[in-house]
Amino acid sequence: METIYKLSASFPSDERFGLTSQIRRAAVSIPANIAEGAARNTRKAFAQFVSIALGSCVEVDTHLEIAMRLAFLPAPLPAAAQCRSLTQLLVALRKSLSEPKLTNHDSRIT
Repeated sequence: METIYKLSASFPSDERFGLTSQIRRAAVSIPANIAEGAARNTRKAFAQFVSIALGSCVEVDTHLEIAMRLAFLPAPLPAAAQCRSLTQLLVALRKSLSEPKLTNHDSRIT
């Protein structure tokens, strides 16, 4: 999130209410939704908030791509690769939350 704020600070001033605002709001939404979901009492609710965070992560990635195409940022951009890695982690987390919870009686536990 801090990286996005630093990168977007260099965007043109006329983008303050456009791309700058959009990318910052999406970036802040990622950890906020993960935290809110973790505070919920069910895996299903947590998975839903992780899904929302995942959507925000993809949104940040899209905004970074737009910023690079408009030459607001250099390409390739390490932050874009980090965003894609985070997307993969969130997909895996959502998948693990959607799987049935293992118990000590589960035959898959060794």
